Amino acid sequence: MAVDILLFLLGLAVAWLTLRDVFDTVVVPAGNRGFLGVTRRVGAALLFLWKRVRGHRTGVTIAFAPLVLVSSFLIWMSLLSLAFGLMVHAARLQFSPPIRGFGDSVYVAGSALATVGLSAHLPTDMARWIIVAAGFCGLAVMTMAVTYLLEVQSSISRRDTGIIKLNTSAGSPPAALTMLERFAVLRHQRALPEVLEESRNWCATVRQSHSAHPSLIYFESIATGAGWPAALGAILDLALFSEHLIDEDPLYGGGVLLREEGERMAKELALISGVGAVVSHTNREELEHVAECLRSSGYAVRESPDYPAMIKQRNEYMGCVDALAKHLGKPTALLIRN
Repeated sequence: MAVDILLFLLGLAVAWLTLRDVFDTVVVPAGNRGFLGVTRRVGAALLFLWKRVRGHRTGVTIAFAPLVLVSSFLIWMSLLSLAFGLMVHAARLQFSPPIRGFGDSVYVAGSALATVGLSAHLPTDMARWIIVAAGFCGLAVMTMAVTYLLEVQSSISRRDTGIIKLNTSAGSPPAALTMLERFAVLRHQRALPEVLEESRNWCATVRQSHSAHPSLIYFESIATGAGWPAALGAILDLALFSEHLIDEDPLYGGGVLLREEGERMAKELALISGVGAVVSHTNREELEHVAECLRSSGYAVRESPDYPAMIKQRNEYMGCVDALAKHLGKPTALLIRN
């Protein structure tokens, strides 16, 4: 009797920890700091195995992120099957016919979780409530799985829409100078303040969604070309040029705010991904060439740009951008297109 009570309490504890992990991951994003941390641990384990297989090569397969999500839900359902299996085994004598082995108890609990009801054992007394609770928990987890997948799809769509729009004007891999030159050719410079604001909104949106659901960092879309790290680098370069090179008041404030928002995004996602910033080198000659190209395109360029400040700022944010691009096996943003 005492052993059955211990089995029931152990099963109850495992079920609570599992449901809390699902809730923190799906319902309360960025709050998954609990004991289990299934998605975080699965991602780290798969990434470790992937790097061991590929040796010193970087990048992950396009199937990596979906595999992390599917594996997480399989583990959650397996843990719940084990948890309710322990509770069913503790109440095994309250089934007709009585359940004999622990394997049968897990099978009965798994059938209830999957809401298929294939068990030949009829529950009575307290066992009925264990089966009902298992059915509710299984239905809740499967419902949250569908909700989570829809949220992931929506977040990826919002991120990739911005990348595709950027690639149209900045090329692939994107370059801020290419965008500015194209806008000058199209006589569309008046739209630049709006582009800076839209880019800032993109950075805030992607930062929030990818910090809340870190698995989004590894989702790749074929249509986005170089991917989101290169897009972030090009946007930060655009902000840098607007702040230090182009002498137009409507661009200065937007450039500063975009650079600050983009830097926070780069540093936070690099931290979540577990990658350290790499050493980035920006030459003054390259920045002077950018200034000359902008002047040739008709932009009002400052007479004495603060190149040392530009070099310091660009090396700081490109260190994180380059590290993320290398981590994902993607190209980074271009300063000057050859």
